[in-house]
Amino acid sequence: MTISKYINNKVSSWLLLSILIQLFFSSCNKTVSTDVLIAGGGASGTAAGIQAARMGVRTVIIEEHEWLGGMLTSAGVSAVDGNYRLQGGIWKEFKDSLSSYYGGDSLLMTGWVSNVLFEPSAGDRIFKSIASAEPLLTVSFNSVVGKVTKTSDGWKVRVMADNKTVVYRARVLIDATELGDIAAMCGVGYDLGMDSRSVTGEDIAPESENDIIQDLTFVAILKDYGYDVSIAEPEGYDPSLFNCCCINPLCEGPDGRNRLWPCESMMNYGKLPNGKYMINWPIEGNDYYLNLVEMSREEREEALKAAKSHTMGFLYFMQHELGLNTLGLADDEYPTPDRLPFIPYHRESRRIHGKVRFTINHITDPYDQPEKLYRTTIAVGDYPVDHHHGRYAGADSLPDLHFYPVPSYGLPLGVMIPENTEGLIVAEKSISVTNIVNGTTRLQPVVLQIGQAAGTLAALAVRDNRKVSEVSVRDVQNQLLTDGGYLLPYLDVSTEHFWFGPLQRIGATGIMKGVGRNAGWSNQTFFRSADTLLLSELEGLREYYPLEIIFTDTPVTIKGATDLIRAIAARTGTDVRVEEVSGALQLIDFDYTAEVDRMILRGEMAVLIDALLDPFNMVEVDIKGNLK
Repeated sequence: MTISKYINNKVSSWLLLSILIQLFFSSCNKTVSTDVLIAGGGASGTAAGIQAARMGVRTVIIEEHEWLGGMLTSAGVSAVDGNYRLQGGIWKEFKDSLSSYYGGDSLLMTGWVSNVLFEPSAGDRIFKSIASAEPLLTVSFNSVVGKVTKTSDGWKVRVMADNKTVVYRARVLIDATELGDIAAMCGVGYDLGMDSRSVTGEDIAPESENDIIQDLTFVAILKDYGYDVSIAEPEGYDPSLFNCCCINPLCEGPDGRNRLWPCESMMNYGKLPNGKYMINWPIEGNDYYLNLVEMSREEREEALKAAKSHTMGFLYFMQHELGLNTLGLADDEYPTPDRLPFIPYHRESRRIHGKVRFTINHITDPYDQPEKLYRTTIAVGDYPVDHHHGRYAGADSLPDLHFYPVPSYGLPLGVMIPENTEGLIVAEKSISVTNIVNGTTRLQPVVLQIGQAAGTLAALAVRDNRKVSEVSVRDVQNQLLTDGGYLLPYLDVSTEHFWFGPLQRIGATGIMKGVGRNAGWSNQTFFRSADTLLLSELEGLREYYPLEIIFTDTPVTIKGATDLIRAIAARTGTDVRVEEVSGALQLIDFDYTAEVDRMILRGEMAVLIDALLDPFNMVEVDIKGNLK
């Protein structure tokens, strides 16, 4: 045999062996087809999975750990912030399940930081119970996304689950990870850190952008054992880091930016049912500055050791300096070797470049912005802008964004849709908002609603065989209303009231506008449904209908209202019959024995416009709220 033939035979053998090896390993990879794949079983991922499955599409959640609920459970932040009077959709379902579990709403009010406190393990059980009732929903625990590839008909996602590789093929992919990792894998542009005011137009933003994010926290869930459970001094323990966590003899130079609370108040801050304590204390407590976002998985795990050690140092301080030595990490919460949560509480992550960018100006002055985003809303929030920067070395130089007041607000659909990546929806805290706005949209009830909206959007795309970007804004909103969700944060009527839908729909057209305000800790918005209607308050009709009316501050009667509606219908080529008007008047409990020139209320007018003209469904809007 010549040398060349020998070499060729050897090359052929190696090539054949290589092909056989590849075929062997590829045959070991399980392939699963699904309609919707959700990376992350946190607050938004769980809600998205439940919603999508309920809408009739096959859905899979990929979760790294063994719990559902993310920051509410796996991170231990089991004290819900805000939206106490704005309970709708899956957020309300979760809260009601907690109430049933413990025996009533009053039994959730165990600490002063929240009206809804619970044990993290109870939250996990509730989420799993709700999820397990959906036959079209599968949850893959202890699973990690390894690679994401765009295909002609959706996505191919390689997942490591229990040391085995599973390849998922999905029509729609939802990034519900804590730090927006899937969006980054997909090449989506994003921002990280503080934005420049010249870019966002926010007066309270810093002049120049930076990469500073909020502190994270490794929460500790404690319980009283009734005997000394003091831990050994952690390596590198420095009591000066915690001296002024509360009023005590060691606190000689408190930070003037923080109110100093009694130690009993510090402990009762996050007191949970069954005598446990959630330690998530921002004032010289267990907040810790650490920017993990751009790190690899291995680098994150190594860096988080310092955050865990910081929390253990705070526990040691409480036991040894404050005399709380019978309090220790609960042994019946987390099945982790150190009894700490599976993950830290991430307050901030990547913020994608979406179809729209939601700024503080959209919250404070929604009707005076170039984009009419209030027409596209899919979730509501009422918590102040709350940023944690106490552990950052240069915190003194940053804007003071601790409980910056805002009115309650509606969050637009476009923040979840990446600018240039079709078939991907982004949820959790990685939506397209500014750094400042993230300080309120990151809260648990808002994130649950974001997840429900993401699941709705994904399911509609699959069900109607459309691209995600082609799904109608109004279709998403109608589905959320059907499922008891809010579009706008009106406090006038509850979700059970008949007027709820009409007020939400007419508010989302902008024909009639609500009024928002800040009242101490309470951020509120009202439709003013019980106020007498002035003709000038209907000027929004001009954008929808050809009108030649001078809109003065004149009160409107019931007869004037019905005459106006019939005139609009006639101008648009439709006919509102007498019996239709009569039927609509019954919807507002109109008393036929009363004079028809009684002044009509704003809520009544909204019901009539909705019933007789239906502008919400008759006129489509684009993702920025422009009328189509």
